[in-house]
Amino acid sequence: MVTGQITTQGTLSKRFYFGEGITEFLADNEKRVVGELVIASRHDSNEETVESWCEEIRVMKSALQGYSERGSIFFEYNIPRLGKRADVIALIDNIVFVLEFKAMNDEFTREAYLQVWDYALDLKNFQLGSRDRKIIPIVVATKASDNSCQYELQHYEDDVYQPMLSNADKLEEYIGRVLDELNPQRDFSIEDDFRWAKSGYEPTPNIVEAATALFNHQTVDDITKHDADIDTASRTIDRIIAESKQKNRKAICFVTGVPGAGKTLIGLQTAIRHFDPEHHEGAVYLSGNYPLVEVLQEALARDYVKNDRERVAAAKAKGDKAAKATTKKDAKSKVQSFIQMIHHYRDTYLEGIKIDGNKLIPIPGYFADHQDKAYIPSEHVAIFDEAQRAWTRDELARFLADKTKGRANVLNDFPYSEPEFLISTINRHKDWGVVICLIGGGQEINKGEAGIGEWVVAINRRYKDWDIYISDKMTGEEYQHGQMFDIVDKEHLYIEPGLHLAVSMRSFRAEKVSTFVHQLLALEKDKASETLKELTRYPIVLTRSLDKAKQWLKGHQRGTERIGILASSKADRLKAISINVRYQPDFVEWFLAGDDDIRSSNRLEDTLTEFKVQGLEIDWACIAWDADMRLSDDHRQWEHWELRSGTRWQHINSEVRQRYQINAYRVLLTRARQGMIIVVPEGDHSVPPDTTRNPVWYDGVYNYLKEIGIPEI
Repeated sequence: MVTGQITTQGTLSKRFYFGEGITEFLADNEKRVVGELVIASRHDSNEETVESWCEEIRVMKSALQGYSERGSIFFEYNIPRLGKRADVIALIDNIVFVLEFKAMNDEFTREAYLQVWDYALDLKNFQLGSRDRKIIPIVVATKASDNSCQYELQHYEDDVYQPMLSNADKLEEYIGRVLDELNPQRDFSIEDDFRWAKSGYEPTPNIVEAATALFNHQTVDDITKHDADIDTASRTIDRIIAESKQKNRKAICFVTGVPGAGKTLIGLQTAIRHFDPEHHEGAVYLSGNYPLVEVLQEALARDYVKNDRERVAAAKAKGDKAAKATTKKDAKSKVQSFIQMIHHYRDTYLEGIKIDGNKLIPIPGYFADHQDKAYIPSEHVAIFDEAQRAWTRDELARFLADKTKGRANVLNDFPYSEPEFLISTINRHKDWGVVICLIGGGQEINKGEAGIGEWVVAINRRYKDWDIYISDKMTGEEYQHGQMFDIVDKEHLYIEPGLHLAVSMRSFRAEKVSTFVHQLLALEKDKASETLKELTRYPIVLTRSLDKAKQWLKGHQRGTERIGILASSKADRLKAISINVRYQPDFVEWFLAGDDDIRSSNRLEDTLTEFKVQGLEIDWACIAWDADMRLSDDHRQWEHWELRSGTRWQHINSEVRQRYQINAYRVLLTRARQGMIIVVPEGDHSVPPDTTRNPVWYDGVYNYLKEIGIPEI
């Protein structure tokens, strides 16, 4: 018997509770195996759990009778990215059988079916030892009827097979049939099996999975691949915070990165790791991205309630009748204490202040009379995600004027931009404080967004004694102002290469997707074509048919992978193919709801725009391309349009708005983790034609994408 341990970046975690060769397992005493499982679980088990383990052991002993000296077995195998454990994994002749047990159950559930498929996909995608192995997921409902069982040996390109459904009696037969049909080489070695069990694990979770894992006390080290540079960035930020606290300094830290590189992940970990309300030195994660915040808050609250119900059930099973589960409202409140909308945070610290000259000061006596309010934030560390989207002075002043219209307003002619005001809140601390700006280059998509430059101007204008930490990539074109740091005091400017994230984790199948998208939008056709050839594990295809695109998505979706349709907010003529970008669906349910919910992205009925998906992601995406961004006749530049009055397109002349539109497509084209299909409609060929859907406009984009090398289906 071996209790599996794996060391990852200094973190010791159990890879499995119990494992041994099949020969030893067949000869082993059932009670001893159960005892080892109880010990490995740190006694966090109840009578129901023990009964399930006993049933699993009995079933596996029966099913593996003919496979002595041909493999190994592992119970409670850790799947860190998903925060769960596979009930049983059996290695036989180098084939990986992943089993999800429903002990003493006579029905197969969709939940179990998807769960075991997720386990199989996770092993294939992220565990190094599984890259070259066939993986067979099986749901075992031990008491199910023979008629409800299902054997079908159907696999995908990556050798992950579609889940089978078995009862206790059929399991031996199914394992035998798999081995007979696949006829693998019998080169068993128990050393090889345990090397597989402890092989490297390099997951790339989506942001919801990552946030959930971090909230449940996992670390970035546990849930991310370690050839990414996220580890270095995380350590760099922790060092800057520690040094600022030690030296009683104020600092601002700029973290840059390609789309999907893990900036939000770093921000969340920093907020959770430094969340310490008891000592009034905590951290808060702030974002102006309303959909991102709402989705994260809801996902974490749901997970918290689910886990708490399981905790209460286990406690009651042990006789604790007083155990009580946390309500959804209380869970949401806990989450909101360290994940907030930036505008909520801003409005909190606008309260009780007035303008004096060109500065903001507290209203005398206000906080003495309102002791539930605070002038100085409880947090010493504030993380601003997508900091380039903070508002300009004019936009913030306009908002405050509109918000207080008709009421006495002490904040008329507001003198600060949003970056300037947000820095000022941390500056209220007398000792130390750190502002962390997470920057996505080329992702400004909204009117009134200040960009990075305003943060620098704010520091130079009012906070010259602050330390400034920047990545060595801050002078690139995608970050707008190549010389913007020339204005700051060089004595307080520190270059930290570790603050740039160059490796995308979103597209774990291909790290160069963001590069490809950049080249495509920059009209660097030859470069885009060469990069596309490297994306062998990340399919990008083209079609003129939305129906074909939907079938393609459904054909690639497995387990609980999410699929969905995306389009530009200005894509008004996609309405002709049943995509209405003016309709605003419930984006929280779009990302979180299951297949049985019509609001789910997986139903392919609702479309989200760049404003609702920025900062979030799905596995497989359909990008519908309208005539709002089309190519000039010579294909040398993009032309930018918006529909006016329902009858004609109007040219967008503003360079800023043109950039917003290109960035909108950049956001859309970098949302998929595993692959995407681009739909370019045919346009209208009828007589008389619909003049808002000229086929020439669509053909230009379609031909350009084909010339790059994107295959049509």
